Amino acid sequence: MSDQQQPLTGSIQTDKSWFNLSKDELYRTVETSSQKGLTQEESVKRLQIFGPNEIETQQGMTRLQILMHQFKDPLIYILIAAAFVTLILQDYTDSAVITIVVLLNAVIGYFQESKAQSAIHALSKLAAPKAHVIRDGREMEIPGKDLVPGDVVLLTSGGRVAADMRIIHSNGLEVNESALTGESMITRKHSDVIDVENAVPGDQKNMAFAGTIVAQGRARAVVVRTGKSTELGKIAESVKDIGITKTPLQIKVDKLGHMIGYVIVGFAILIAMIGIWHQMSPTDIFITVVAMAVSAIPEGLPVVLTVTLAIGVRRMANRQAIIRSLPAVETLGSTTVIGSDKTGTLTKNQMTVRKIWSDQKFYSTSEAGYKLEGGVYDGDIKWETDEQSGLYQTLLAGTLSNEANVASLKLGEPQGDPTEIALHVSAFKGGIELSSIRDQITELDLFPFEPERQFMATLNQKGAKRQINMKGSPEAILSRCTHQLVDGEILDLDHESVRDAAAKMAGEGLRVLAMAYKDTNIDRFDGLSELETGLIFTGLQGMEDPIRPEALESIRISQKAGIRVIMITGDHIQTAIAIGRQLGLDPEEHGALEGKMLDQMSDEELDFKLRDINIFARVTPQHKFRIVERLKSFGHIVAVTGDGVNDAPALRAAHLGVAMGKSGTDVAREASDMVLSDDNFSTITAAIEEGRIVFSNIRKVTFFLLSTAVGEVIVILTAVIMNWPLPFVAVQILWINLVTNGLQDVALAFEPGEPGILKRKPRPVKEGILSGRLIERLGGVGIVLAVGTLGIFWWAMENTGGDVDMARTVAMTQMVIFQFFHVINCRSLDRSIFKVNFFSNKFLFVSMAAAMLAHLAVLHIGFLQSVFRTVPLNVEQWIMIVSIGSLVIIGGEIDKIVNRWRKSFIG
Repeated sequence: MSDQQQPLTGSIQTDKSWFNLSKDELYRTVETSSQKGLTQEESVKRLQIFGPNEIETQQGMTRLQILMHQFKDPLIYILIAAAFVTLILQDYTDSAVITIVVLLNAVIGYFQESKAQSAIHALSKLAAPKAHVIRDGREMEIPGKDLVPGDVVLLTSGGRVAADMRIIHSNGLEVNESALTGESMITRKHSDVIDVENAVPGDQKNMAFAGTIVAQGRARAVVVRTGKSTELGKIAESVKDIGITKTPLQIKVDKLGHMIGYVIVGFAILIAMIGIWHQMSPTDIFITVVAMAVSAIPEGLPVVLTVTLAIGVRRMANRQAIIRSLPAVETLGSTTVIGSDKTGTLTKNQMTVRKIWSDQKFYSTSEAGYKLEGGVYDGDIKWETDEQSGLYQTLLAGTLSNEANVASLKLGEPQGDPTEIALHVSAFKGGIELSSIRDQITELDLFPFEPERQFMATLNQKGAKRQINMKGSPEAILSRCTHQLVDGEILDLDHESVRDAAAKMAGEGLRVLAMAYKDTNIDRFDGLSELETGLIFTGLQGMEDPIRPEALESIRISQKAGIRVIMITGDHIQTAIAIGRQLGLDPEEHGALEGKMLDQMSDEELDFKLRDINIFARVTPQHKFRIVERLKSFGHIVAVTGDGVNDAPALRAAHLGVAMGKSGTDVAREASDMVLSDDNFSTITAAIEEGRIVFSNIRKVTFFLLSTAVGEVIVILTAVIMNWPLPFVAVQILWINLVTNGLQDVALAFEPGEPGILKRKPRPVKEGILSGRLIERLGGVGIVLAVGTLGIFWWAMENTGGDVDMARTVAMTQMVIFQFFHVINCRSLDRSIFKVNFFSNKFLFVSMAAAMLAHLAVLHIGFLQSVFRTVPLNVEQWIMIVSIGSLVIIGGEIDKIVNRWRKSFIG
C-alpha cells in the first residue's frame, strides 16, 4: 500500500467472504500492509467513516416509563374508572380504597422492574478490550474501540479478540470460540485460504472473531469488520430487533382482564335496562351499576398476582434460579419444549480423558472435570502405577508434551488449553505427581503444535537420560513410529490394532490423541530430523467434554413431565450425536441435523424434521433463532438455555431465556429472563416445579376471588330483577373483596405444591388461567354463594321488620363467612380438603384470624359502623350465618369427587 492511503468506503463491511481471499487479495481489498499497517492519519479517516468499534446496547426504560408501565393493565383501567366514578358520586371512602389498591400494585411492580433494569445496565457493559496494532510500522497498544478495517493486529495468548480479523500469519494460534459458536473444543487457526462456500463461523479456521479468547499461540491478523458488522455485532443487532416476547402468563392475564371488562360492560347495560323497566331514578340506576362494577372487579387480583410471583422468585432464588422478570416465574411451569445449549450447560465445558488404550487394552478413568481426584481402572480394578508399562509412558508423555499451567491446576484455577489440562489430570489419576515430575524432569526444548503437522513434542532430561515426548493426532504420531511399548516390552508396531482402537474411541464421540517417546542424545531440536521417524508408540487417550450427571437426571424428569428436550449446539455432528444419545435425547436414533442442512430447507421441511429430531449440530445464532421460531409456530411454549453470545437471539426470542450465571457471557445474561447461578441444568427441573406451583397458586387465588365476584354479581342482578333493596352498598362490597380477601388470597400464594405436580403433563397451550372445568366450578360456587346470601338477606328482612341496615350487615357477614370456608376449600383444587395438612400454610390461618378480628371491629366499633353502615349481630344470626357458610365446603367436596372420578386435574 502506498504511503498516501486513500480512505475506503463503508462497503468494506459488507458480508464479504474474507476466508476465501488470498493474502494478496486481502491486502488489496482493505488497502493495508502486513509489515507497516495503516498510517495514523489513515486510521483517523477510517474511524470517521466506519465509526467506533463498539456494539450499541439497548436503551432501557426510564424510571418514569417504568412507573407508567405499571398502569398498563386492563384490570387497572377498570379500577381507575371505578375510583373516578365513586369520586364523582362523592363516595370518598370507596374512591380512596380503590386508589390505594391501584397505587400499591404500582409500587410493587415499579421496584421489581427497576431492580431488573439495574441488572440489565450492569450486565450490558461490553467495552471492547485493548488491542496491539501496527501503525506506521510501529507496534502500539490502542483502545479496542479505535480499531478500523485494515488495522494489522498482533494476537497473543490470553488476549480477547477485539474485532473480526483475517489471520495472515499463525504461530500455533488456538482460540476459545465456545462463547460465539458453542463448540467446546479449542479451535486451531491457520492463515491458509478456505475454499468452502458459505462456511459457518466455526469452520472459518483463518478468521478470529470479536469476543473470542486466544487460548494459546500468537498470530498477526488484519481487521476486516468492526462494531455492528462483526459476528458479535450481528448477534447484538438481531437481539435488539427481536424485542421482548410476552410470556404465556402475561397473555393469559391480559385475556382475563379483557374478559372481566366485557362482562362488566355487559352486566352494566343489562342492569340499566332492568332499572329503566322498573322505573328507577337515573341516580339509583347509576349507584346500582357502580355497585355491580365494584363487585365484579377482583380488586386484589393485580396485587396478589404480583405477590404470588414474588414468592415464586424467592423460592426459585433459594434453588439457584435468579428471575429477572416477574412473569417469567410461571413460564417454566407451562413449558412444553426446552432447547438447550450443550457446552457448559449439558456438559461441564471441562475436557476429561475418559478412555485410554495402551498395552493392547482399554482403561477407563473415574471422576470428571479438572479436579485432581479419581483413578485409572482396568475394568473394576484400580490400576497400580507401573513405570515400565505403556500406560505409564502414555500418561507421562501427555503431561510432559504440554503447555498448560500445572501450578494453576493444583490451585483449582486451571489455565491453558482444555485438552492439555485434561492430560495433566489423567496423569495425576495414574499416579504421576505433577509437581514432583516437573521438578525431576527438565524441559530442554519444545516443538510447538502446528495445525499442518498435528503434533507437539518436548525434549526432556531426567538425570543423564534424555527423551523426546510427543502427542498429536493418531495419524501424525503413527506415521513417525516404528515400534510400540507393551507391558514393558518394545515390539513391532501393530498399525491395525491401534487404528481399530482409535476408530472405536472416535465412534463414541471422543477426541483421540496418540502419545509416543524416543530416547535421544540431542541438546535441542534442530528442525524435524529427530521427529520424523524412530519413535515408540505408547498409547491413545480419548477425551470428551463430559455431561453433567445432574443434567441426565433432569432430562429424564423433564421427559416424564411431558416436556421435550432438544440440544442445539455449535459442535460437530458426531460429538453432538454421541452426547445427545448419552443424555437420552435420541432413543430412536433419528440422528442429528446440521446447520448447513437447515439453510437448504423450507419452513415446511424443517417443521417435518422437528417432529422427530432432538439434536441440532454446527448451528449458527440464526439457525438457533429459526428453530425457536418454528417451535413457537406450532404453539409450543419454548424455554431456551445457553451461556454464549451465540445463544442470545434464541434466548430473547424464546418465551423464557435461561442463561448460565457462572460461565455465561454478559450478552447471554442480558438477553435472558432467568439466570442459573450454579450453572446446573438440574436447576431448570426445580424451576419447572416451582413454576407449576406458582401457576397452580395463581389459579387458586383467581378462582377464590372470582367466585366471590360471581356470587356478588348474581346477588345484585337478582335483587334488581326482583326490585329488592340492594343486599350490599358499594363500600361493603369493597370490604368483602379487598380487606377480607386481601389477607386470605395472599395467604393462598404461600401454598406448597400439589403432590406429583411435576409428573403431570404440561397444561394445554391455549388453556387460560380459568380452564373450562374450573369455569364450571366457578359458576357452581357463585350460585351457592348467591343463593345463601340472598336467602339470609330475605330472612333478615322478614325477621327485623324490614331493617335494611341489619339485613345488609347479615348479608355482608354471610359473604365474609362464605369466604372463610371457601378459602380452605381452595387450598387444593383436586384433593379433598380433609387430606391437606391443616398446618402446612400457617399464614392462611393467621390471615383468617386477622380478617375475623377486622370484621368484628367493623360490626362493633362506632366510627367503622358509620363508614361501612353496619350494626352488631345477635347469636341466632351468627348460628344461621355459619351453618349456611359451611355449605360451600360440602359442595366443593362433591365436585372434587366427580373430578377425581373423571381423572381430570384442575390445579
